[in-house]
Amino acid sequence: MTQTEFLNIVMPFKDKVYRLAKRLLVSTEEAEDATQEVLLKLWNNKSKIHEYKNVEAFSMTMTKNFCYDKLKSKQAQNLKIVHSNYEEKNTPLQKQVELNDSVSWVGKIIEELPEQQRMIIQLRDIEAYDYDEIAKMLNMNNTAVRVTLSRARKTIREKLIKTHNYGFR
Repeated sequence: MTQTEFLNIVMPFKDKVYRLAKRLLVSTEEAEDATQEVLLKLWNNKSKIHEYKNVEAFSMTMTKNFCYDKLKSKQAQNLKIVHSNYEEKNTPLQKQVELNDSVSWVGKIIEELPEQQRMIIQLRDIEAYDYDEIAKMLNMNNTAVRVTLSRARKTIREKLIKTHNYGFR
């Protein structure tokens, strides 16, 4: 397989790999490293790439596994602690700006979801994978994916309503 053939296969979903890595790892630099690592692994195994039914789904699974391994490492644990312990102190003006930006709020709410819900929201609502692909990537059955997605959406909806109603009282 030539470099051009390889790039034609992986470039269409490279940004999806990055976004998933960013959602899991938080850090832009870590996500860039993860994306590069996944693409490098694909390149090193380019002779086997034709054996995969869906290279994109396989890459997303690789990304998920790589990020989980990274989060388990000591170095990444320190990074995760720094991000989760940081609390922004909002002034009333900043709060007003944030309330007017629903997309920003939804992003923040998604970050607070349990990991599995966050992953499924990312894959279904942001990356637009179908339920079968998500089930395969996460080793779940379709029903579990649908239930988890429903719970995640319900949580997002409730928190968004609560936040916006509180802000306009």
